[in-house]
Amino acid sequence: MINIFHIVSNKIWSGPEQYAYDLMLRLKDQDEYYVEMVCGKSDTVLNRFRPLEIPISILPLKGITDLDSPKRFKRLLKRGQNIIHVHSFSDAVTAVLAKHMSANSKNVKIVLSLHGVERPRLNMISKKIYRELDRIVFASQKAYDSFIPRIKNFDTSKAVIIRDSVLRADDTATPTPSLREKFDIPADRALIMYHGRLCREKGVDTLIKALAQLDRDTYHLVLVGEGHHKFMAQIKGFVVANQLLKNVSFMGYCPNVQPLVKQCDFGVLPSTKPEALGLSNLEYMMLGKAHVTTNNGAQLEYLTNGENALLVAPENQFQLADAIKQLIENPELRNKIGTQAQNDYAHHLGYDSFYAQMPALYHSLF
Repeated sequence: MINIFHIVSNKIWSGPEQYAYDLMLRLKDQDEYYVEMVCGKSDTVLNRFRPLEIPISILPLKGITDLDSPKRFKRLLKRGQNIIHVHSFSDAVTAVLAKHMSANSKNVKIVLSLHGVERPRLNMISKKIYRELDRIVFASQKAYDSFIPRIKNFDTSKAVIIRDSVLRADDTATPTPSLREKFDIPADRALIMYHGRLCREKGVDTLIKALAQLDRDTYHLVLVGEGHHKFMAQIKGFVVANQLLKNVSFMGYCPNVQPLVKQCDFGVLPSTKPEALGLSNLEYMMLGKAHVTTNNGAQLEYLTNGENALLVAPENQFQLADAIKQLIENPELRNKIGTQAQNDYAHHLGYDSFYAQMPALYHSLF
């Protein structure tokens, strides 16, 4: 049996937490694995993991200067083969220290999954941490290329590209409101949806500016997610100033977004920061919905403009407005794009393809 510990230290629920959740959901039912979550003390995160009905250890996880967490974590590494799967550099430091403190260090392997397009830290301590890792997993070629070539003399056999995916959610898990009824959206208006963090790097402000250029009688945007209060105040102020109160609604955080995606006519994901993959993009594809997104990240590895999505330049409100207008005015186009996207997801991007590679990676470490 292999003991697998996933460490997530975020205080909010985001991509790494969902990645770990979906993976644990499958691993926990296989007899060859013992699985356990290791989290910080965040009710938001803990309440999402508890339905998995697996052991959860709570540690401070306060960053690279936190020595208490590795001291406590090493107690979990006493017997058998252990894999610590982390999702941030600071948690990798915790894992490396715990391994060195453990009497069973020879049977401890560390996997780091990087969920963004980022550059490596190049100070001496960081380089030592990277050398201590047994695998670094990247979600795309884009993420790999921004990271690995910048580390001199790194053993590239430790770096792998495994494109992650999304699981189809249980629609009956939570009650789902009708968006058209909740926000009084007329049937003849296109229901546009954005879901994710509400922040500038996700292009939410660019999206609102683009919509302000369009005929207000043709669309209604529903924003699903939360953001920093200062940014939210700015966005809501812009909505009011541009008389978009009847065209833009804020749904807030929703634990199960897929039933909402099913209700929309199409989605918009105008990220200004390059995405390492784009799990929200995959949700629109999986559910057969067209979407507009930016061309600055790993989306180019699986999306083709005009075929399974519409692609625009980041921070270009005029291109974005034009693409949105096309999908508003042309239901046939959005149906065509949505159907092709769903086929591409099923054949190349499904969760089964991702999951088949993860246990193989775990077993390759011993």
